[in-house]
Amino acid sequence: MTTRQDAAREAAALSEQLRRHAHLYYVLDEPELPDAEYDRLFQRLQALEAEFPELRTPDSPTQRVGGKALDGFVKVQHKVPMLSIRTETDISAEGATLFDARIRKELGLGETDPPVAYTAELKFDGLAINLRYVDGLLVQAATRGDGEVGEDVTHNVRLVRDVPVQLPGDAPPILEVRGEVYMRRKDFEQLNETQRRRIEKGVKGEKTFVNPRNAAAGAIRQLDPSIARRRPLSFFTYGLGEVTPAEQGGPRFDSQMQTLQTLKSWGFPVAEQTRTCAGGDELARFHREVGALRDALPYEIDGVVYKVDSLELQRRLGFVSREPRWAVAHKYPAQEQLTEVLAIEVQVGRTGKLTPVAKLAPVFVGGVTVTNATLHNEDETRRKDVRVGDTVIVRRAGDVIPEVVGVLPESAARPEAERGPVFTMPHQCPVCGSDALREEGEVDYRCTGGLFCAAQRKEAILHFAARRALDIEGLGDKLVEQLVDADLIRTLPDLYKLGFTTLAGLDRMADKSANNIVDALEASKKTTLPRFLFGLGIRHVGESTAKDLAKHFGKLDAIMDASEEQLLEVNDVGPVVATSLRTFFDQPHNREVVEQLRACGVHWAESEPAARAPRPLAGKTFVITGTLPTLGRDEAKEKLEEAGAKVAGSVSKKTDYVVAGAEAGSKLDKARDLGVAVIDEARMLEILAQGLS
Repeated sequence: MTTRQDAAREAAALSEQLRRHAHLYYVLDEPELPDAEYDRLFQRLQALEAEFPELRTPDSPTQRVGGKALDGFVKVQHKVPMLSIRTETDISAEGATLFDARIRKELGLGETDPPVAYTAELKFDGLAINLRYVDGLLVQAATRGDGEVGEDVTHNVRLVRDVPVQLPGDAPPILEVRGEVYMRRKDFEQLNETQRRRIEKGVKGEKTFVNPRNAAAGAIRQLDPSIARRRPLSFFTYGLGEVTPAEQGGPRFDSQMQTLQTLKSWGFPVAEQTRTCAGGDELARFHREVGALRDALPYEIDGVVYKVDSLELQRRLGFVSREPRWAVAHKYPAQEQLTEVLAIEVQVGRTGKLTPVAKLAPVFVGGVTVTNATLHNEDETRRKDVRVGDTVIVRRAGDVIPEVVGVLPESAARPEAERGPVFTMPHQCPVCGSDALREEGEVDYRCTGGLFCAAQRKEAILHFAARRALDIEGLGDKLVEQLVDADLIRTLPDLYKLGFTTLAGLDRMADKSANNIVDALEASKKTTLPRFLFGLGIRHVGESTAKDLAKHFGKLDAIMDASEEQLLEVNDVGPVVATSLRTFFDQPHNREVVEQLRACGVHWAESEPAARAPRPLAGKTFVITGTLPTLGRDEAKEKLEEAGAKVAGSVSKKTDYVVAGAEAGSKLDKARDLGVAVIDEARMLEILAQGLS
């Protein structure tokens, strides 16, 4: 008979063995044990813990087995936001050199300066996850969500075998690790084969999956952990969230590569292709090399990611529109297929934009069956000469929006009589019949019907109800379509006049569902100013801009009454956004909608405007070149920006002053050629002290 003392010693030894072999298998890809032997050790540990339950600790390898389903997801506020990375628009290898050129320009580097060091990584097609460790133990795993608030999925992430649940002793007290949960191609194929067998046996509710990412993400975002247990999931790390500061005993990282190497030493998988590159040419080579082996990789990727390796340079470069300047995602050409254009229709978006859409013979592209593809606008459709009956190349642009890339040459070469007519955008809205106008300098036609247009009403309501806006759960496409088509909603405030009786009387609407929507509408009345602003659907005003406006002005009335000049004082608000805001709030019916929503009880906390220092140099553009006598370039830039000036990286006719120091180069020459005022550091400091008065 096994004593408790003997069992404790054996369980500790088994746990250590299992962790080591899991690390060898999932992280180093150097397994030493056959699967059957690993399973035998695992089952022995299970048996010991069953006999002596007190030996079952939270970090035991056996605790990766799913428990009972949870009732709902808990929201998690990220300590450090999970920000998005900008995507390089040039999908050729040259996109890498364009990124390098931008970085060198931002850093003020000349042609003779040494190359910038980057960490080049794979861009995995999975689900972004934040892992939080306290004193070496995994205490929480959360999805990215909206970047600031995610969902607690710890119960499922514990089942991902290569996510450590316990870290070595040199890990900091607080450590947040970011990465991607994904599914290997082989595991995905095996999963689908299992699913097919279950379907053949008549198991209800089962289905096959179209791609590994959906299978992985679907497993993580399930309340029942047994689903994640049945799906073989994997993990790669790519960065950090909150970490105990070095001053308080945390690690001192100097570079991205050092960070990844340290994370690997703590048991986190890092893709073996990750490497350091010097300059744009090496990044381009990395892009080409990874592209060549992309199809042979054991997992799906949709591109690569470049990050400035030095963390100090990352801090200097900072962020723009909540995206890091020091990183970029560089994708590969999307999958392409041939199909036939059956018709060309015009769709009306929530802002009134008219978009030609090709109706296609169904084709499987990028993991989904595509029947519609955007043609973008009239000019693009005519440029590509897309007509009904043509055989076209369809691509899933960015793996999200299917688009028609072009017409197959053989199809375009058919006699004119055999091809459909050249596409022409209608001058009336196809939904409401209002005039469709194309503004000067714009490529798009827009319906002038506003809230009279049913298409815009539907899209405006869906946008208003979206999770990142007012978050009205249950108010989806089909319900909004019913409500608008039945003329129960003509404008946003009508949402809050809906009652149980009206909702319960709709097709396929159960009493419980009607009650849930009434409750969701009531709950949505308490919101935030950024969410409300975003929910109004003002053209060019996204989540980031809405947050900046709310922080700057504090109150909605102040935003509604602000002049374009006052709006331009807001961080990242330029002339286009300022004009769009002013145009929106100058329309009486838009102000009426806002007041009616307030009257319905929609409310949010407001505050005083953020304290703003005097900005005597607002509207002025400076360029700094050469070495200044007493100030570093960053310090000089900071002083100018605090006074409201814009500091640009290149000289143009719009530049007001060039601040020139020792060894100023081509920027000084260009300033003289253009007649731009050239000043030294002393004169710049005088201007800062006196303003322009």
